[in-house]
Amino acid sequence: MSHASLAPELVADYSLRTHNTFGFDVRARHAMKIDSVEAAVAIAADRRIANMAQLVLGGGSNIVLTRDFDGVALVVGIAGKRVIGEDDDAWLVEAGAGENWHDFVAWTLAQGMPGLENLALIPGTVGAAPIQNIGAYGLEMGERFERLGAVELATGERVEFDRAACALGYRDSFFKRAGRGRFMITSVVFRLPKAWTPRAEYADVARALEGAAKCDAQAIFDAVVAVRRAKLPDWTVLGNAGSFFKNPVVSAQAFDALRAREPGVVSYPQADGRVKLAAGWLIDRCGWKGRGIGGAAVHDRQALVLVNRGGATGAQVLELAGAIRRDVLARFDVELEMEPVCL
Repeated sequence: MSHASLAPELVADYSLRTHNTFGFDVRARHAMKIDSVEAAVAIAADRRIANMAQLVLGGGSNIVLTRDFDGVALVVGIAGKRVIGEDDDAWLVEAGAGENWHDFVAWTLAQGMPGLENLALIPGTVGAAPIQNIGAYGLEMGERFERLGAVELATGERVEFDRAACALGYRDSFFKRAGRGRFMITSVVFRLPKAWTPRAEYADVARALEGAAKCDAQAIFDAVVAVRRAKLPDWTVLGNAGSFFKNPVVSAQAFDALRAREPGVVSYPQADGRVKLAAGWLIDRCGWKGRGIGGAAVHDRQALVLVNRGGATGAQVLELAGAIRRDVLARFDVELEMEPVCL
């Protein structure tokens, strides 16, 4: 079969409003829906988009679009989920990059394969999960990650990345750094342990589990969903990209100095001796909760979340983020780093 016959439809003047969870009303000069690995491979040989800038989009839950995109948006819609193997210790489960993340987590539990329940209700697609190394309530995706399949956009070559090649870090990976813009992730394989142990130490989750008949994976899934719905705005109602800043990690010495000035600072000791600080607490202490610039604002219940109150632009969100970062640096001598990618 020739690449030309696999070429998806090329749509002109395409709205990206439904492809970014902030709901910014920006447009791409062209767009393509990529719903198979073969279609992803064919991109490199497609003369219609030769020399065009390319933007790979999943659910758009981790991006700030500050302007129209003068190129082709490649909207990943590769579906499918299946068990591809098992050994004595774990099941191997594969999902297409276009699968909805939360629906995939629910599906693994329905198959009797726990291990991802702490990551319930995180917006976005399966393909975006390794880029961000998503994490919540005591679990990072990297702990369950086995490998992923991708296509190099410039050459059409199919490539497999193992854990080491992905260079997973705290809300970070190879795909946010040296690999940014070079690859389209097409599928991800997870290793789900047969010897499951609950992760329910986080105070909010533990409270939500009080009175539950048992602390199984489904109960943790339900508790995480309840906590996230109570604390975080629904992006389909109030545009947002979830946690906007990473929780900063500081040295033990820096933490001791900070705690002497701010005895109530919320912190989490790390295995390497450093200390993770709660970015939301720092922002709240600077008086930003509920405040905004134009249509962009800090959520009134969770200071870590910036929202589009209506009509906000990406530029306003970045202006707000900059003001917050300056205030936190001035008061606490701590640098905040954005989680979302900015275009």
